[in-house]
Amino acid sequence: MTQRIDTLADVAQDYDAIVFDQWGVLHNGTAPYSRAIECLTGLANAGLPLAVLSNSGKRAGPNALRIADMGFAPSLFTQIMTSGEALWRDIHAGKLPQRRFFCIERSAGDACAWAEGLPVEFTDLENADAVLLMGLPDKARLADWGTPLAAALDADLPIYCSNPDRQSPRADGLVISPGALAYAYVDMGGHVSFYGKPHPGIFDALASSLGVARILMVGDSLEHDIAGAQSAGWDNVLVQGGLYANDFAQADHDSVLANLVAAKACRPPTYSIEVLA
Repeated sequence: MTQRIDTLADVAQDYDAIVFDQWGVLHNGTAPYSRAIECLTGLANAGLPLAVLSNSGKRAGPNALRIADMGFAPSLFTQIMTSGEALWRDIHAGKLPQRRFFCIERSAGDACAWAEGLPVEFTDLENADAVLLMGLPDKARLADWGTPLAAALDADLPIYCSNPDRQSPRADGLVISPGALAYAYVDMGGHVSFYGKPHPGIFDALASSLGVARILMVGDSLEHDIAGAQSAGWDNVLVQGGLYANDFAQADHDSVLANLVAAKACRPPTYSIEVLA
């Protein structure tokens, strides 16, 4: 049964390291949540190693800068790992056969910046060997991508998705994320390779790098953060004020959580907290 807690300090002493999701936990894409910096500073001062595990299509470096720009001191984190970083490393290690990619990105230039140091080429869909799906513009709609997806399917192109999230919190509400497009392609019969949560590779890599046994994952997605942590054998904390903020505002905690767990077909989280504190 899920235990409700008021602060992470209530349970932090039971763990060797704490891993945080970004969007919906540390910040809303624009600004940090009100008590997040204070919370992490207190945990770090208590000697706990802290890390970030994010379904971001960008590499670890740009995400570290984003977090720092929002007021989180770089010294707070021992590691920052992203799904975009994991994909970059696989291409760099020669684990992917394709070299010519059609890219789908949040902002123009994101893919080129991400690919620095890689032997890849970005081209139009007709000349591509695969699709790199790393981001979507905030105002994107799933319907906008029907034609490109159909063309990719006709050409039998695989998609490499470096952000499996279906939705992401923003200051003014939820937006669709690359995972929504990737799963639509799967439903059409296309092949997608997912990088990031809840897939085990990224959890295993971070656990090995941290080198500790008792890890606590803090996230706002049952489908990605919580389910992935459970598969990795990590305890976990669901933050109510991120992805499911509207759900928790409509009814009592226990009924909302039960409905969400049933809808996502996952196990209940170890802990539940209103916001990061």
